[in-house]
Amino acid sequence: MQIFGVDIGGSGIKGAPVDLDRGDLAQERHKVLTPHPATPEDVAGCVAEVVGHFDWSGPIGITFPGVVTGGHTRTAANVDKGWIDLDARGLLGDRLGQPVTILNDADAAGIAEMTFGAGRDRKGTVIVLTLGTGIGSALFTDGRLVPNTELGHLELNGRDAEKHASTKAREDEDLSWHHWARRLQKYLAHVEMLFSPELFIIGGGVSRKADKFLPLIENVRAEMVPAQLQNNAGIVGAAMAAGGH
Repeated sequence: MQIFGVDIGGSGIKGAPVDLDRGDLAQERHKVLTPHPATPEDVAGCVAEVVGHFDWSGPIGITFPGVVTGGHTRTAANVDKGWIDLDARGLLGDRLGQPVTILNDADAAGIAEMTFGAGRDRKGTVIVLTLGTGIGSALFTDGRLVPNTELGHLELNGRDAEKHASTKAREDEDLSWHHWARRLQKYLAHVEMLFSPELFIIGGGVSRKADKFLPLIENVRAEMVPAQLQNNAGIVGAAMAAGGH
């Protein structure tokens, strides 16, 4: 069975049909740059462009980088403030002319990783972190999602943790892997103190380079592993949500 998944990120909007039996993309994904400012109308146009690239007809799952409840987007840390309290499911559904499911981007990535990736068959408390423009989080207990945790906005050194330890922070400040790993270690230790997870799954595009920073992180008790679906996890999880998984 195939369902279409779209992942709206701070820098890019990407999507593809997903094979829900395999938990993998059925075709090579198509990506466009996220517009700036990332207003609802402009982003909806980009989503329509991604979906139109495949001439897709049928259910579509869409991730959003913020809190999503009942199809409404409640926060907008890395996109235009016009998304706050917007009926995003209505807007995107009207634009696409297809049934739409919308959910938090890290939750989508987490669902995919827990089903098909590094969290498969793992019990206890598992936290999936997506490192990118910000830091997204998905918290699971015995495989069940606690949605919209937004742990990237925990305070660290007097500011949002994602401003200090995200991939964007590493790139913007031109940090070495070692320096960035120290920041990430502080953040992971803080999250561990609050939630005592058995496992951290580190996702986002930087997970492809996990060997450059994960071995540098010390004094964190939880097991730490890179995401297996890497940067496709959001697309897969979005499609799973739209498919009723």
